[in-house]
Amino acid sequence: MGRRLAAAVHVQHPKSREWIVLEPGDEPDEDVAAEVTNPDAWEDDEPSSDPEESSPPESETDETQPLGFTAPHEDEAEPAQPTPRRRRKTADPDA
Repeated sequence: MGRRLAAAVHVQHPKSREWIVLEPGDEPDEDVAAEVTNPDAWEDDEPSSDPEESSPPESETDETQPLGFTAPHEDEAEPAQPTPRRRRKTADPDA
């Protein structure tokens, strides 16, 4: 059993020189696997035996974070500063 890919990769077939796309989960032949030069494209060789260790870490809070740019919650926002007052011009007595 060969190594399994963790990411999609584009490689040139070593014999036909055609570009091919290998999908995550594929186990390419050794000659094609040699063309994949990025070590991060491969799954870990030894799967973890601890089920908690293999699961992604959970968020520290139960709140779900939306994707993209977000504004801070109202609780976390800084209090609004009052607009500075401007001095009114006095009526021009010459007018």
